[in-house]
Amino acid sequence: MFKRLFPKDFAFPHRCFHNSSLRASWLSRPKISVPAIYKARQESWIKPTMILVGFMPIFTFSLGVWQLQRLKWKINLIDELEEKLQLQPLILPPNINLSVIPEFVFRRVSIKGKWDHAHTMLLSPRVRDGIHGFHVVTPLIRENGSTIIVDRGFVSKDSLSSETLNAETGEVEILGMLRTSQPRNLFTPDNDPDQGKWYWTDVDRMANYAGGEAAGVQPVFVEQIFEGHAGEAHTRIGKGIPVGRAPTVDLRNSHLSYVITWFSLSGLTAFMFFRVLVNKRKAPGRRLPRFG
Repeated sequence: MFKRLFPKDFAFPHRCFHNSSLRASWLSRPKISVPAIYKARQESWIKPTMILVGFMPIFTFSLGVWQLQRLKWKINLIDELEEKLQLQPLILPPNINLSVIPEFVFRRVSIKGKWDHAHTMLLSPRVRDGIHGFHVVTPLIRENGSTIIVDRGFVSKDSLSSETLNAETGEVEILGMLRTSQPRNLFTPDNDPDQGKWYWTDVDRMANYAGGEAAGVQPVFVEQIFEGHAGEAHTRIGKGIPVGRAPTVDLRNSHLSYVITWFSLSGLTAFMFFRVLVNKRKAPGRRLPRFG
C-alpha cells in the first residue's frame, strides 16, 4: 500500500537525486530569500503641501516688510502735506502752469472772482455728519478773465435750493486748497454731464463742461476751506449754504493694520509649519514589507 502512495522515485526528496534529470531540475530552481526583518518605509517630506506651508511664512513676512515701508512713506507724505498747509496762501497767477500743480497739492490759495452759476455741478452722493446731500462745484471767473473750478462744499439734500446757491452774484474772495482729480473706483458710475449727473471729480471733464479752453477755463481744481466752528457749519447746512472742507489732510492711512495682519499671518503659518515638521519627525512611517 505504501508503494502505491509513494512511488519509488518520489517517496522522499533525497531519492530524487538518484535520477539525474530530476536532480538537475531540482537544483536549477530559483532560490527565494526571505528577510528576517521588515524595514519601515519612510515617506518623503518634499511634497506640495509641505512646500506651500513652508513658503507661506516667508511670503507673508515679505508683505509685512513691504507694508511697513509703505507706512513710513505715507507718514512722511502726510507730514509734508501738513507742513504745506501751514504756509501762507498762494496768489494764483493769471495763467497757471498745469505741470507743476501736483507739487502744490494741499497748498492754500487765495482767489477772487465771480461765480458762473450757469455751469454749477452737483457731486453726489455725499454725506456729512450723517446728513445726505451734495457737493456744489461752480466755476469761478477770476478778475483777470481766466476761470477755474471750485468745490464750494457740502449742501444738504433737503435744503438744496437754487435761490440759495445763486445768491452770490458779486465778486467773492475765497480761501481754498489746490487739489487734483480723484481716482475713480470700480463701484463709482461714470459722470454724465448731459444729464447733469456727477459722481467723482474729473477736473478735465468739468473744465470742458464749463466752456473749456475756448472760454478761458483752466483745468485747475480748488476745494474751498471752511474755518468756522461746528455750530456755524450746522446753521449753514440748515439754510442750504455750502460748507467747505476743513483745512486738514484727509489721506487714508491703513498701512498699520496691513502690517499687523501680514506679520500675524507670518507668525501663524510659521507655527503651523513647525508643527508639521514635529509631527513628521515623530511619525514612524508606514509599516510595509520591503525586500532588499
